[in-house]
Formats: sequence, C-alpha cells, structure tokens
Amino acid sequence: MSPRPRFCILAPSRKQRPSFEVACELIFRPLAHLVVLVLAPLRVPPPAVVLTAATTGAAAAISIATHHLVAGAALLVVKTVLDNADGQLARATNQITVLGRYLDSESDLLVNAFVFTGLGVATHHPVLALISFFCVTLVLGVDFNMERLYRAELGEPFDPMPPASGVAGVLAAVYRAVYAPQDVWIERYAAWRLRGASPAQRRAYHDRATLQILANFGLSTQLAALVVCLVLGAPAVYLWIGVGCAIALIPLEVRRGRRQALSHL
Repeated sequence: MSPRPRFCILAPSRKQRPSFEVACELIFRPLAHLVVLVLAPLRVPPPAVVLTAATTGAAAAISIATHHLVAGAALLVVKTVLDNADGQLARATNQITVLGRYLDSESDLLVNAFVFTGLGVATHHPVLALISFFCVTLVLGVDFNMERLYRAELGEPFDPMPPASGVAGVLAAVYRAVYAPQDVWIERYAAWRLRGASPAQRRAYHDRATLQILANFGLSTQLAALVVCLVLGAPAVYLWIGVGCAIALIPLEVRRGRRQALSHL
C-alpha cells in the first residue's frame, strides 16, 4: 500500500465555519498548514503550540512598548500563524481537548492585554489603549457568540463552557469569571430581541451576512491590521480601528432588527 501523502493531513485540520475570515483563510491558515505538516509527525501536543504562541505574543508586546515596531509586527505574524496552527494540529491529529479549548481562549485574552498595554506605552495614550482593548474584546465576544447562536438556530448547539477537571477545571473557572458574563449577556440580549419571534423572524435576525462581516473583525484580522499599522509606524491608528469596530456593531444590529421586522410583513 502506498504511503498516505503528507498533504492529506490538512483535510481534517480545517475548522468548518459558516463564515469566511479573509485574512485568516488566505494568509494565516495556509501558513499554519505548513506548521502542522512539520509538527504532526513530531507528535507535538497542541497546548505546547498555544503556549508558544502566547510567549511570542508577549514578546511582541515588549517589542512594541520599547518602540521596536517592526520586530513587534514580525512577532505578531508568527503568533497569529501559531494561533491558527494549534487548533488545526489538534484536529489533524485527533487531539482536541477541553484543556486546549480553555487554554486557547484565555491565552488570547492575556496576550491581547499585554499587546494593548504595549500600545499604550508606545503611543503615550494609555486611556485610549484601554478603551480600544475593551472594544476589541467586545467585538471578539460578539463574533464568537453570534456564530454560536447561529449554529444553535440550525440545530448545532455548542457549549461555550464544557465540563472540565484538573488543570482544565481551573481554566474553566477562569473562563467562568472572565468570559461567561459576556457570553450570558449577549445570549440574553438575543433572546430579548427575539421574544415572541416566529421561525422566519429568528432566521432573519440570525443571518449569515452578519456573521460574514463579524468574522472579518476576528482576531486574525485584528492582528493583521495591527501588523500593518506597526510596519507603517502608526500604532495609534490601530487603537482607533479597535474603537471603530465596536461602533460598527451598532449599524449591524440595526440592520438585523430591520431584517427581523421585514420578515414579519
């Protein structure tokens, strides 16, 4: 029997999503695939990739804070590739775990906090950096939860807090304290908007076009935008981009409400 081609490992590594994040799909995932091809035969555990990505992100934050903007940009590219590689590696090698799910989410938040701290130092606008950090965190949370609720409407429920024990249980407790309030708020808001709605109205509200837009506010895109700003020597511009993404949620929600109302006619 002929050996299995190495590129076949890529097929099960791709995460199926109802939306398409351009920067992720066209740039970072193809690069991450190459990393998976190298790491899979070496039996590297996916959590090790998560921790390496987090360390690289922290190094990028230090580079930004010390005004080594191009170095920071390069490190962020590596971090983003590794961010995409850990999940792909887990799926390709059948090593998907609850530990990896929590570790990935919480390391991303921690690295983002470091990066925005570095941006605050580099730009001398710590208050704007703090506001932008909360805005980007909100946008990422809305992206995650709107996809989760969309899948639930299609009969594909996803538990954002799967049961865990041991080290994973500790990380689950951290998730419960940090992320769960936002998840619950978004879910309750959607339930309030859809109170008494017909199936047609629910489908109109949970529309795929909104998911497509939100996907392109995702973490890979955020970091790609930051990389461009750093290379151009304009880190403060990215802070305003983060604020702008949060503001853009308002017309998106208005649009969803109009679709819901029109579907009743």
